Amino acid sequence: MAEDVKAWFEDFGASAAKVKEQVPNTINGFGGMFAKIMQDGAVSLKTKELIAVSIGVAIQCEPCIRLHVKKCLEIGCTKQEILEATSVAVMMSGGPAYTHMPMVLDTIDGLQS
Repeated sequence: MAEDVKAWFEDFGASAAKVKEQVPNTINGFGGMFAKIMQDGAVSLKTKELIAVSIGVAIQCEPCIRLHVKKCLEIGCTKQEILEATSVAVMMSGGPAYTHMPMVLDTIDGLQS
């Protein structure tokens, strides 16, 4: 499974690079907004990333889940913090969000192996 997670990130990176070549203004504009928002402020970056991965679960967005789990781990979130935060998304979104919890766990385990 770890190889699957790592392969997903490689494939996503290659695809994202192709999209950036085709629509650089869109990607650069989004990236600029992302960079301004996803930094410490009144709300810490750690909290913002936990919110982001939880929203990814709630809206059932695989790339959102995987990318924000990765960032959470990079900035020091624990596995338990990520799972607890995404559990709030399940509570608020119900069954559809619940079905994405295995992806959260799979991504954490795949990146930590």
